[in-house]
Amino acid sequence: MTGPPPALTVDEMREVDRAMVHDFHIGLETMMENAGRALADLAHHRFQPRSAVVLAGPGGNGGGGLVAARHLSNRGVTVHVVLSRPAPDLAPVTARQLDMVQRIGLTVVDEPPPADLVIDALIGYSLRGDPSGTARELVGWANSQPAPVLALDVPSGLDATSGHVGVPCVRAAATVTLALPKTGLERAPDVVGDLYLADISVPPVLYERMGIRVGALFADGPLVELRVP
Repeated sequence: MTGPPPALTVDEMREVDRAMVHDFHIGLETMMENAGRALADLAHHRFQPRSAVVLAGPGGNGGGGLVAARHLSNRGVTVHVVLSRPAPDLAPVTARQLDMVQRIGLTVVDEPPPADLVIDALIGYSLRGDPSGTARELVGWANSQPAPVLALDVPSGLDATSGHVGVPCVRAAATVTLALPKTGLERAPDVVGDLYLADISVPPVLYERMGIRVGALFADGPLVELRVP
């Protein structure tokens, strides 16, 4: 990759997701699996945790966190999952990921235990207003932990387009953003931490149709460092 990749607004990312499913028939589960595997790869290689807590929301971001939980467990990490919403409230694709997690014997708990790593998969780019309810409590818990926090796509509480830092907002040591960076990430480096970009299998032709030129972003692998000291 030469030069920084273009960044997307939330509306543009929604169009990417729509086109992936409806125009290219690359389903949500495929994108979710790619996102979660990339998240687990970075968690494993950078933080080398023996234990991890995955904070999972009801939507696609939470599903990616649940995928990461499976992959980390396969690598010998003790993983606990905490849901911000009851299981019946999960999106169908996320509920399927929860079913997989439970079938392989991972523990879903109400109260997060201490761990070597906290994974924030609560909200993602779909944030509207400040985090509320259980998600708000879990953001506060994550920020109170001595363990580093690794965020998926966007730290929970950060507006992905404007960069407005909500109250509360996860303060991540690192963030794995998906497909392309979001415009708000560069405006809030203090909460984003080190920034990585993960390939979720978006074909370049999709971006070309949107008038966005990206080049071979992932020529050297499915995870790219964007801002790492």
